Amino acid sequence: MRAGRGHYKIFLGMAAGVGKTYRMLQEGRAEAEDGRDVVVGYLEPHGREETVEQVGDLEFVPRRQVQYRDTVLEEMDLPAVIRRAPDLALIDELAHTNAPGLEHEKRYEDVQDVLDAGIDVYSTVNVQHLESLNDSVCELTGVRVRETMPDAVLNDADEVVLMDLTPEALLDRLREGKVYPAERIDSALNNFFRIENLAALREVALRQVAQEVESKRMVKEPLGQREDRLADSAATQAVGERLLALIKPTPRAQRLVRRAFRSAQRLGADLDLLWVKKPGYRPTPEEQNQLDGIGRVAAVLGAHLLVEEGDNLAQTVKEVAEEKGSTYVLIGTPKPRTGLDRFRPSVVSRLIENLPGVDLRVVADRALRGEEEP
Repeated sequence: MRAGRGHYKIFLGMAAGVGKTYRMLQEGRAEAEDGRDVVVGYLEPHGREETVEQVGDLEFVPRRQVQYRDTVLEEMDLPAVIRRAPDLALIDELAHTNAPGLEHEKRYEDVQDVLDAGIDVYSTVNVQHLESLNDSVCELTGVRVRETMPDAVLNDADEVVLMDLTPEALLDRLREGKVYPAERIDSALNNFFRIENLAALREVALRQVAQEVESKRMVKEPLGQREDRLADSAATQAVGERLLALIKPTPRAQRLVRRAFRSAQRLGADLDLLWVKKPGYRPTPEEQNQLDGIGRVAAVLGAHLLVEEGDNLAQTVKEVAEEKGSTYVLIGTPKPRTGLDRFRPSVVSRLIENLPGVDLRVVADRALRGEEEP
């Protein structure tokens, strides 16, 4: 095992067919021509001839076969890649879910082991696979992406290369059969690959990479320069900002968590999630299922889930916010008030009164469509 962690480069795209894998192979071959030891750890060319041609004479680490129910699946052989110990491993499709029984559930976790072994890695992923964008992508495209990965994986990369292509150019490639087989083209054009979807995804990808660049710039700048730049900026941030999102164990809560994470990411803030329940209240089985789901999403995004008891929501939120040092509080849209509730101070009013100096944000609750990814 080599000393130190490997260098990590991710090729990011707005959708399938923009050239991520092609570019990864192209750069891998260039590295091999410069004398480096390069192997293909895993490749999924999807039958694209141009992509297959880019492999050239690069060495493949053979896949391993895994029996799952009545099917034999082929997966990356993680131990074999590490034993082979190349200078650089090319590993496609970062958000892929492995067959049960392997070392890790997800391929991005396999990649971490390869990096920890001192091996450089080039990999690929589409922007819609980022966990925090799952709801936004569904709203934009009407498609619910099944396989996701933590945003932190992208943040962890040493380099993120955006494979930018205009929607029109990608549609031309699709119609020419360079993205999917002929039998899938019409379905793709009528669903995910509509021009308005691609335009929206391209904007999301561009914004994501700009955010990554700014984040790495903040980390790498000398402290004095960083302070000078922030002092001149209209968007100056408080040191150690922290966002507290109020949730309930309902089906819409995971969407609020992802929205809160995106807000925290833009602010450079840590994220806490808080459910305030009545003293002694025991969640129903459905609520417990929802709470478990929220906990899983929180773990993926690096957020902290808190459950506190209290008769007074605003007072409990105040106590938690003071303890955690929260500078922002985020809540979903309150339900319309009826009956005598209309004459009492609203939740928003009570929170504003109890949280002087803390910014309060109310997130609009837009309905989601739940179609599956093609």
